[in-house]
Amino acid sequence: MTVRSTSRNGLRPGEVTLERALSKLGLASRREARAWIASGRVSVDGAIELDPLRAVVPERIRLEIDGVRKDAAEFRFLLLNKPRGYVTTRADPEGRPTVFDLVADARTHLVAVGRLDFATSGVLLLTNDTRLADLLTDPSNAVPRVYVASVRGRWDEEKSLLVKEGVAQGDELLRAADVVARKSSGKESHLVVTLASGKNREVRRLLAAVGHEVQRLKRVAFGGLELGSLPAGKWREVSLAELSAAFGDLVARAQ
Repeated sequence: MTVRSTSRNGLRPGEVTLERALSKLGLASRREARAWIASGRVSVDGAIELDPLRAVVPERIRLEIDGVRKDAAEFRFLLLNKPRGYVTTRADPEGRPTVFDLVADARTHLVAVGRLDFATSGVLLLTNDTRLADLLTDPSNAVPRVYVASVRGRWDEEKSLLVKEGVAQGDELLRAADVVARKSSGKESHLVVTLASGKNREVRRLLAAVGHEVQRLKRVAFGGLELGSLPAGKWREVSLAELSAAFGDLVARAQ
């Protein structure tokens, strides 16, 4: 079999890099794709390809992994009720359990759409449609995230106004789209916090910046997707119709 190693700068309409093509087709993460390509496991149109940055049109190539023809994987969408104590990463250097352990029986290569930190529970969408995942996490699309937070101390309306105006932290502006207090006492307050986009640990950092340490945090909605009665640690399939109702034209744009 011919072995090729080529490199091209710039992509024409419809083209992506080979590593991106493997990810876009739902076959592997980019890291896995690079490893497969470097080890000579990937062939394009009958020739082993060693350049992960080779420009290809995914729909027009004959792609093989270890000599086996691979077509685009069927797109799947899973809604997981993430428990506390799991990290949203494929492998953890500290050996902590990951959300991918919980969806192993789905038998599909999936990516998490955004992240929830180790101590945060609730709605987490996973998919092998990386195009849609990118659109849903793009800050410019302002997909709402809704959290229920338990914080130390009494919350008042002045704090609500402050976090909605935004709090500068380094080069970032942390801001809530909305905050509603369900309970407020000297010991503890319960809040419903809506974000228009997601930065790393944004709810915790934002509330800490106005003097309230988060004790418990749960995401109860992502776009139009809600947990409903889904138990912690369990997942369910999300249909394309449900996804379209939850995220509108972003789903159509991903097609």
